[in-house]
Amino acid sequence: MEKIITEMMSLANSCDCGNHHNQIPIETILVGNNVLGDAAAYLEKKSFKKAIIIADDQTFRAAGKELTKHLFTTKVGYSTCLLQPDENNDVVADEKSLVQALLETSQDTDVIIAVGSGTIHDIARFTSTKMKIPFISVPTAPSVDGFTSMGAPLIVRGRKKTFQMKAPIAVFADLIVLKNAPKKMIAAGFGNMLAKYTSLADWQFGHLVYGEPYCPLVATITREALNLCVEKADKIAASDEEGIRFLIEALIQSGLAMLLFGQSHPASGGEHHLSHYWEMEFLRQNRPQVLHGVKVGVAVALLAEVYEREFIPFLYILRKLDDTIKTIEDYSIVRNIKENIEEIKAAYAAIPKASQLRELIEKVEGEILPSQLGIDGNFVMRSLTEAHHLRDRFTALKFLNEVVKVNHHEEVR
Repeated sequence: MEKIITEMMSLANSCDCGNHHNQIPIETILVGNNVLGDAAAYLEKKSFKKAIIIADDQTFRAAGKELTKHLFTTKVGYSTCLLQPDENNDVVADEKSLVQALLETSQDTDVIIAVGSGTIHDIARFTSTKMKIPFISVPTAPSVDGFTSMGAPLIVRGRKKTFQMKAPIAVFADLIVLKNAPKKMIAAGFGNMLAKYTSLADWQFGHLVYGEPYCPLVATITREALNLCVEKADKIAASDEEGIRFLIEALIQSGLAMLLFGQSHPASGGEHHLSHYWEMEFLRQNRPQVLHGVKVGVAVALLAEVYEREFIPFLYILRKLDDTIKTIEDYSIVRNIKENIEEIKAAYAAIPKASQLRELIEKVEGEILPSQLGIDGNFVMRSLTEAHHLRDRFTALKFLNEVVKVNHHEEVR
């Protein structure tokens, strides 16, 4: 996939969006069969002396053990940090896991290898940044799009917050490992990609209405990855080598788009805010965690429903707000919506109906309703009115809660 990086950087250099585009520091991305040997050879070629493998028990069995066999044949020394689960047997990217990873990374370690999926990569990314040493990505499931990004969503004092850290210098995605991942993790990756329907609409809305930074090139790269997943849904559902390659390459491409832009806007909108809100509540209640991509897949269909029922119709009756607006900022927001109304309508009209999204998720055997995740109706309603506070992003969900509800006396929901 190195060709994709070259093409992205070439397009970014000629992009006139006005934003700074990050250089992509990833030297190699290898997707194929039996690439763990290539990972070991890469480490030796880079003259690394001491690596630490950050994994958990399951991911070490999935790929870490095989990787150590290849490392044993090189001059690269290594140690292993097996992250300890909490009382629910979940590995969480919280203070305990971060401290464990930092304490077990010795001062003579010169490279970190993240062997796992999203949470393990977030912990490794944090450790890499704080220790000022590079890290290498070895995904064990096609479940997230954060393998190649800089963002590390961490739980700090019970609250989920994304920190911009660093991207890996290389990615080795072994298809033999990935296609043996649990079906629920494949469904999570697919749900994460479907989330781009609402995140891309919210991103464009935030730009047109609130002046948030935006890049049409990055949006196009993200949408191409999304379209590939939808087009190949049947193959992904089959969990065969071809389908898993389509999925992991789409997830990698989405992560590269975030890396290029420097922030998660293209891949994270209102649907991610709902997912993070649910996760934080599960932690507060000491409940077992649900995979991030599974929550996002449920959230994107829920949000599509809300936007179709409440937001899109409101675009046609904006005049009702004219005489009730209370602040200059809200007046400016409504004015900007009116000036860009056609683009905004088109952005949200591109979101499929909730029924279509749920049909796609069911195809890959994923959950489609909050109730399937143990989230009742009251919790759903609370998240729809509070989740937008988790991020400083101007999404349609935030508009409904902070402009419409405040200025319009009729009940929105």
